[in-house]
Amino acid sequence: MASPSPPRLLLLLGRRAAGSLVGRAPAARATDALSGVRPTVPRRFIIDTSYSAHFMDFKGSSIPSSMKKLVVTKLSQDFREAVSVRTVAVPTPGDAELLVRNRFVGINASDINYSAGRYDPSVKPPFDAGFEGIGEVVGLGLSASSRYTVGDTVAYFGSGAFAEYTVVPAKESMPVPSAKPEFLTLLVSGATAYIALKRLGDLAKGETVLVTAAAGGTGQFAVQFAKRAGCHVIGTCSSDEKAGFLKSIGCDKPINYAKKDLAKTLRKEYPQGVDVVYESVGGSVLELAVNSLATKGRLIVIGFISGYQTASGIPPFKGGTLPVKLLQKSASVRGFFLPHFLGDYREALTSMMQMFAKGELVCEVDCGDMAQEGRFVGLESVFRAVDYMYAGKNLGKVVVEVAPPNVGDSKL
Repeated sequence: MASPSPPRLLLLLGRRAAGSLVGRAPAARATDALSGVRPTVPRRFIIDTSYSAHFMDFKGSSIPSSMKKLVVTKLSQDFREAVSVRTVAVPTPGDAELLVRNRFVGINASDINYSAGRYDPSVKPPFDAGFEGIGEVVGLGLSASSRYTVGDTVAYFGSGAFAEYTVVPAKESMPVPSAKPEFLTLLVSGATAYIALKRLGDLAKGETVLVTAAAGGTGQFAVQFAKRAGCHVIGTCSSDEKAGFLKSIGCDKPINYAKKDLAKTLRKEYPQGVDVVYESVGGSVLELAVNSLATKGRLIVIGFISGYQTASGIPPFKGGTLPVKLLQKSASVRGFFLPHFLGDYREALTSMMQMFAKGELVCEVDCGDMAQEGRFVGLESVFRAVDYMYAGKNLGKVVVEVAPPNVGDSKL
């Protein structure tokens, strides 16, 4: 496709703004007033369009006129039923926005909660899907150009990520050295573990921490942050391969619940209970976590994935005696929802990126290379990736490669 012409810049700044940037001579205005006839005066745009390459990627990969994105067209916990692939016009960024060509997008357990309309019942279909992405800036508004330029690589946490191109507010974007999927793992999964354990875990050296679904997207980070705090870490998983991975990132006691009875193992090896639980499964696992708390124990609920695929979204939980159990142990159950802690977000990302750069943090990515139909490549692969995660097959964060890197683009 041929590169777009320079006047396309005006779209970047808004069609309404373009009209106000037209200058006309005083004599022409006088003629208008006397005759009521609009003269044919050449339109002169005050903006110097020679700078247009700064705002749109004319010299790099051509920006197409249309793109694909995933849209929730029906509220359902069945992702395939709720979401459709739509072909739409590539959006135009506003004054303080970036147009990002997505390289990778992240898959989260909560994607089906979003497609079921559980977070905000007032929002009705159609609406865009996906929470996080990483890619290159291919267009931006004038204000946004004070911080970014075409070709920069950014990561972002916001709605509408399941698309080939996404418009993102510049202030909500994070510059990253390159479009490595490892950086993507930090946006939701890493940030959840970092902030939850810091703000709600009250970790102290020598304490015992239990992480459920420890080899998953967020569990892997909870294991590492608990170890950095000097804790003894127990991690649950579903295979020997995952147990081996947990050992490699510092987990003291991986428990493959497919082979070992989790409740019996905890009672036998940790009779005094565990001080902190980082829990994301729900249902019977949550009940076991409550029963396994030590005196003054803290149970952090960051999700309950075992119930997300049900009509209610909530797994059965026998909580009738919960107040008694908490009172007897002076224990607590604490909920964590990332959007409620955005004040901690940038510090968390900065800290984690520094750890990763120093080789102090493992960011395991699962792009589906071992999946039956192969690697998750292309936007349509999001459907397979969601199924893959809910089948419990992933080791680390599930990521989809939306588009290949540009040829000759050193930043990617």
